[in-house]
Parts: sequence; structure tokens; C-alpha cells
Amino acid sequence: MALPGAIDAHTHFDMPCGDMTTSDDFYYGTRAAVAGGTTSIIDFSEPEHGTSLWNGLERWHEKADGKSFCDYGFHMTVSRYDEKLEEEIKGMVRNGVTSFKAYMAYIGDLGVTDGDLYRILKLIKKYNGLLLIHCENGEILDERRAELGETGPSDISNHPLSRPNEVEHDAVSRLIDMARLLDTQVYIVHTSTEEALAEIEKAKAEGVKVYCETCPHYLLLTDDRYREGGFEAAKYVCSPPLRKKKDNEALLRGIKEGAVDTVSTDHCSFNFKGQKDLGKEDFRQIPNGMPGVENRVELMLTYSDRQGISLNHTVKLLSENPAKIFGLYPKKGVIAPGSDADIVLIKPQSPHELSSKTQYQRVDYNPYEGTVVDYKVQHVFLRGHQIVSSGVPEERELFGQFLIRNTSVK
Repeated sequence: MALPGAIDAHTHFDMPCGDMTTSDDFYYGTRAAVAGGTTSIIDFSEPEHGTSLWNGLERWHEKADGKSFCDYGFHMTVSRYDEKLEEEIKGMVRNGVTSFKAYMAYIGDLGVTDGDLYRILKLIKKYNGLLLIHCENGEILDERRAELGETGPSDISNHPLSRPNEVEHDAVSRLIDMARLLDTQVYIVHTSTEEALAEIEKAKAEGVKVYCETCPHYLLLTDDRYREGGFEAAKYVCSPPLRKKKDNEALLRGIKEGAVDTVSTDHCSFNFKGQKDLGKEDFRQIPNGMPGVENRVELMLTYSDRQGISLNHTVKLLSENPAKIFGLYPKKGVIAPGSDADIVLIKPQSPHELSSKTQYQRVDYNPYEGTVVDYKVQHVFLRGHQIVSSGVPEERELFGQFLIRNTSVK
């Protein structure tokens, strides 16, 4: 069957994290993406601490240009508010970066206060952009991490306890209040809890312009992983953490009822050996993140079949909706005259196991190891060029181009 090329609107390739970087750079990360049927990604560019947004844009172009198998765009991380920010945001929009990201956690590093978040939202509304928000109450999670780090630093099951459902729910609720006050749109990344989803559903019913993203691991995995296999549990340390079965079920309902708009991966790969194992003595030192860009399409097609979600709805989650939300439609997200001819040919009824031994992701484990999926990506075309043949990415030429996204800013 033929589907429009998938769009993963949430990846972290070649991302610095302390003294390390994610194991997948743009070459390896986008190679894995196209092998899995994703023809466009939007990555998060980060300015160096204390520098301008221009620094982030230049850094990410250096990382991605000429090194990408698929088309790529950037969201710009905004970690400060000052008198220079307005001109920088205006400049980003003029250069094709029309979406931004703020963190409600990690205050003092990437995070911003509520007051600054409110001001940033006003600015981005002025220039017709979209703000993506990482929603966790940073002050509470910092306190809980400190408490649990004192009593059980080597116990990885403390990771989800340090970032409980309430931490996400509180931040989502506060953000929605700001969006309502400003009459502006917001995009909540990696929604993981029943309580946060309930706030989003209520806001949507009231006409608040809120988009909801979730990820395959919040649909398919639970926090049982943190209590199994000793330090192997470090493979599943991500933020927000894996949740409970009730949260999986709530998100499934949210997909079926239309409250969930997109399914992205938050692909953030760290090797188990040499990176994750730096936290053997203290769960707080485990770099947070998991791989997934290669497996999303096959996982979601299989999951949708088994859960009674239509193929059309699944294509909206993986392709059409992100294209529309992020200013790529109708060039992307659809097979139609005038579109970019991003096409994925997939063989149904082709069961196979996902495994780190056969993946293209440059990471030494796979969180879905042994999972059987029923669909197989076989051939992929990007703007009419065949870039995957019989499941193998073509390496003769890299066709990936930067996605310039437009608003009405002049």
C-alpha cells in the first residue's frame, strides 16, 4: 500500500547533553528515519547558553546541511526573555523557522519562568508562530529528585516517582490558562498522562487552540519497565517517564476521539553502554531519552490495526496533521497533484521483530526489542527520488533539504 511520507515533528539529533551528545547525528538519525518511512523531521535547535537564537540556527544548519537523508526543519528553543528577543523571533520566522520551544522545567538552564513564558507566548502570537511546550512543574520535580536521590539514588524505580503525573498535569493546566488569556495557540509535546489529557480535552471543548502530541512509548510501554531487569531499566529513562496502563488507555481514547493530534517520537538516543551507564550509582545521572524514529510508522500501523483505529486516522496522526500544524501542507502530508511526491510503499501482513541487531538507529539497544509488527516499510520516495529500496536506504546521494516554513510576516 502507498502512504504519504511520514513526518516526525519531534527529534533530537546531535543534541548536546552535558559532556555528551545523542548517539544519532543527522546522518545516522535521518537514515534510520527514512528506513522507517519518515521523509521529513523537525528537530530542536538550541542556542548555546546565554547566546542569541541566531547561534542556535547556525549550529543546527552546520549539523544538518548536506548530511540528511530526509527533509528537515527546525523548532527554535527559547530559554530567555529580554529586549532583544522580539527581533530574533522575527528573524527566525523570516528564515523559515516558524515554531519555537519552551520548557517549564529545568529553570536556570533551558527553562523559563511563568512570567517569561507568558511574554514569549505574546511575542510568538504577534509573528504568527507556534510555541511548543515541555510541560512539567520544574520546582516540584527538582524537590522530588533531591528527596529520592538522598534515600535511593541507585533505584531506577525512583525515576517515575520523581516526575509523577501531577507534575505534568499542573504545568499543562497553567499553560492552557495562559493560552486562554492570550487567545493564542500552543502545542503540548509528549503528553503522557490521563490527567493532562483531560485538561487538553476540556480546553479543546472550550475553543482553546491547543494541539496535543504523544509518542509510541506512552501508548505501548508502562512504568513496569523501571522495576524489571536491574540496571537494564535505564534504557527506559526518559522525560516524562513511562506511565501506567490507565494512562496508555486514556491516550488511546484520546486518539480515537480526536484529542490527540500527532504521534511523534521524541527520538533522543543515548547508548546503554558508555552513556546511560554513567548513572549506575544515581538515577538522576542517567541521560534522559529513548530512540524510536525508525520504528514509529510500523509500530503505529500495527497498533492502530489492533486497537480499531482506521488507516486514514493513523495517516493523519503520522503525516497530515503535523504537515498542517507546522506549515508544510499540502507540499507534505498528502499524495496529491502538486505535493512533493513523498511516498512510502508498505507491505501489510509482513510480521517481523524489531531489534537493535537489525536497526539503522546508531544506538546499542531498542526499547521495543522483540516486538512483532505486522507492516514492513519497503520502498520510500522523497520528492520523487527513491531513497529506500527493499528496506535499505540508498547512500549514493543525500537528497534532504531544509524545510522553509512560511507565515504572513514580511
